[in-house]
Amino acid sequence: MNSQKEESLVLFRCLLNNPVIPKDLEYIKNTNNYVILFYFSEILFTYLTERGSTSRQSGRQRQGEKGGAGLDSRGFPWAPGLPPRRSGGEGAPPDSWAPRDRRAWMPGSPSRGCTCARPTQPILACISMSGWPMPRPCTISCSCKTPTYGHEKKKKKEKEKEKKNKEEKGKDKKEEEKKEVMVIDPAGNMYYNWLFCITLPVMYNWTMVIARACFDELQSDYLEYWIIFDYLSDTVYLLDMFVRTRTGYLEQGLLVREEAKLIEKYKSNLQFKLDFLSVIPTDLLYFKLGWNYPEIRLNRLLRISRMFEFFQRTETRTNYPNIFRISNLVMYIVIIIHWNACVYFSISKAIGFGNDTWVYPDVNDPEFGRLARKYVYSLYWSTLTLTTIGETPPPVRDSEYVFVVVDFLIGVLIFATIVGNIGSMISNMNAARAEFQARIDAIKQYMHFRNVSKDMEKRVIKWFDYLWTNKKTVDEKEVLKYLPDKLRAEIAINVHLDTLKKVRIFADCEAGLLVELVLKLQPQVYSPGDYICKKGDIGREMYIIKEGKLAVVADDGITQFVVLSDGSYFGEISILNIKGSKAGNRRTANIKSIGYSDLFCLSKDDLMEALTEYPDAKTMLEEKGKQILMKDGLLDINIANAGSDPKDLEEKVTRMEGSVDLLQTRFARILAEYESMQQKLKQRLTKVERFLKPIIDTEFSALEGTGDESRPLDSTQD
Repeated sequence: MNSQKEESLVLFRCLLNNPVIPKDLEYIKNTNNYVILFYFSEILFTYLTERGSTSRQSGRQRQGEKGGAGLDSRGFPWAPGLPPRRSGGEGAPPDSWAPRDRRAWMPGSPSRGCTCARPTQPILACISMSGWPMPRPCTISCSCKTPTYGHEKKKKKEKEKEKKNKEEKGKDKKEEEKKEVMVIDPAGNMYYNWLFCITLPVMYNWTMVIARACFDELQSDYLEYWIIFDYLSDTVYLLDMFVRTRTGYLEQGLLVREEAKLIEKYKSNLQFKLDFLSVIPTDLLYFKLGWNYPEIRLNRLLRISRMFEFFQRTETRTNYPNIFRISNLVMYIVIIIHWNACVYFSISKAIGFGNDTWVYPDVNDPEFGRLARKYVYSLYWSTLTLTTIGETPPPVRDSEYVFVVVDFLIGVLIFATIVGNIGSMISNMNAARAEFQARIDAIKQYMHFRNVSKDMEKRVIKWFDYLWTNKKTVDEKEVLKYLPDKLRAEIAINVHLDTLKKVRIFADCEAGLLVELVLKLQPQVYSPGDYICKKGDIGREMYIIKEGKLAVVADDGITQFVVLSDGSYFGEISILNIKGSKAGNRRTANIKSIGYSDLFCLSKDDLMEALTEYPDAKTMLEEKGKQILMKDGLLDINIANAGSDPKDLEEKVTRMEGSVDLLQTRFARILAEYESMQQKLKQRLTKVERFLKPIIDTEFSALEGTGDESRPLDSTQD
C-alpha cells in the first residue's frame, strides 16, 4: 500500500510539472497544500488499485528494464508502475490519460465504455463549504460518443440552435401568413365584371341542364357543343373559387389583404362547401351511365348565389333601378315556366305520349315529333297553368292531378308576386310626379281662394312646368341629408366649387372657407321678366349665374345696358358692408331675367357666419372690396381710414342684445324646469308621507299598548 501511495505522489508531481495543465491549475504550482496532494493521491490510488496488479507489474518491469523513471513524449519524467495508455499501442507516457472522478471519468473505464486516449487534465475550480478543494470534470470533450460533460454542453448548444431555427422558421411562417397578395376589392369594377362572367355559366346550367335531361334529342343532337360549354363553365367555376380566395373583405373598416386570412375566411364560409360540391367531377359517371344522362350535372346549380349577388349589385349601380327590377322579375318567372315545361314533358314521357288528353300528344305524329314543337307546346302549357289565364286539358290520372295542383299553387304565388312587385314599382316611379302634382294643386287652390289674376296664375303654372321639364324639382338638401357631412361637402365641392371660384373676391381665399361657402349656396330659379334686384334695395344676397341670361336695365325696365350670362356674378360688394362705400349696402342697378335663369344665392348672414372662423379671410375680402370700390370711384377714403364705423358698433350691440335675449330665454326655461321638478318632488314626498303615516301610527299604538299592559304587572309586584 505504501508503494502504491508513493507512485500516486510521483504521478501528481508529474502532473504539476506538465505544461499542458489548464490555467485553472496554475495556482497549484505555487502552493504547498498537502490536502490537495492527498486528495489527488487518493483518487489515483483508487484507480491503480482497481486496475490490478498485472498492469502495475508489467509497468514496473518495463521501467526496470529502462533503468528507473522514464520520460514522456515531451521529455518530462513520469511515475514508474504507471499503466500504459495509447490508442495505437503500449508504452504510452502518463500525459496520454487523466483521472477525473474516481473511475467514472477515466478514459477506457468500463463504466463509460470510452476507448479513446485523448490527453485531458483535471480542473480544480471550486472549493467546498469546509474549504476543501473539489474537482470538476474537464471541459475538454472526448472524441468518442461517451456522454461526457463536454458532450452535454454540445447537446445543449445544438438544442439551442434547433430552438432558434424553429423560432426562425415559425417567424418565416408567420411572415408568409401575413404576406399580402393582390386582392380584388369587392366594391370595385373588376369584381363586378367577374360577377358578370360567373353569372353566364350559372345561367347556362340553370336553363340547359334540365332541358337536356328532359328532351333527349336536345342532348344527343348537340352533344359536342354541350361538352365544350360544360367544361368551359367548369373552368370558370374553378377560377371563381380562386377569385374568392383573392377577394378582400373589410375588417375594422380596412380591406384585409393577407392571403392566409382570406383563405381562412373563405373556408369558414358556407359558400365554400357549396362551391366545392358544385365542382365535384360527376361527369365521370358518363363512362358508366352513358352520355344521355346530363342530370348528373345538377350539382352545378349550387353556384346560384353568384347570380343573385350580380343582380343585387347591378340594381344598386344602375340609373334605372325600377326597370331593372321589372326585368329581373320577368326573368325569374320565365325560368320557373321553363322548368315547369320540362317537368311536364318528362311526366308525359313517363306516362306515355298520347295515352290521354292531358299528356303531350303522340310523338309519332309528324306535327308533334319535332324538337321545337315539343318544347314550345310544353312551354305554352306551362304558361297557361302557372298564370291561370287559360284553359288546359283536364288531368286523368292521380299523378296528373297532383302535378296540376302544385302548378296552381305556384301560379297563385307567381301572380301575387307579379301584382305586388309591379304595383310597388309603378307607385315608386310615379311618387315624384304625384308629390309634384300635389304641390301644384295646393298652389292652384290657394290662388283661386285669394282671387289671384289669371295672368299671375299662368306664370306660376309655367314656372312649375319648367321645373318639372328640366328636372329641377328635387330638393338638394332633402336628398343629401342622409349623407355624412364629409360626403355632402365633397358633392357640393364637385358641383359648385368651380362656379364659386369665378367670383373675384373669392379667388384667393382659403380652401376651408370656400368649402363652407359652397355648402351655403342656395339654388334659385327665375321666370322671364322677374326682377332679381332693383336699384335702392338693401343688398342681403349675392348671386352667381349658373344658367340663363340676365339684363341690367334702366328704370323703365326696357332699356338694356349690359347682358349677364353663365358664370357672371353680382352683389358681392353689398353683402360685405364695407365702411366708406358711397352706395352703402344698397343695390345700384336693376337686374332682370330675360328667360328662365338658374342662379346660386349666397346670403350675407351665411357669409358672415362662415367668416367668423376665418378672420384673416374677412380682412382680405374687405381689402379686395375696397380696391374694387376705389376703381369705380365709390369709396370715401376719409371714412374708410377713420376709426370704427358706428354702424359696426350698432351691429355688435344688436348681436349682443340678441345673445342676451337668448341667454334669458334659456335661463327662463331652466328655471321653469327646476320649478316643475321641485313641484314633482314635493308631490312624491306627500305620497310617501301618506303611505307611511298609517304604518307609523299602527306601530306607535302597538308600542303604547304594550306599555299599558306592563304597568299593572309592575304595581302588583310592588
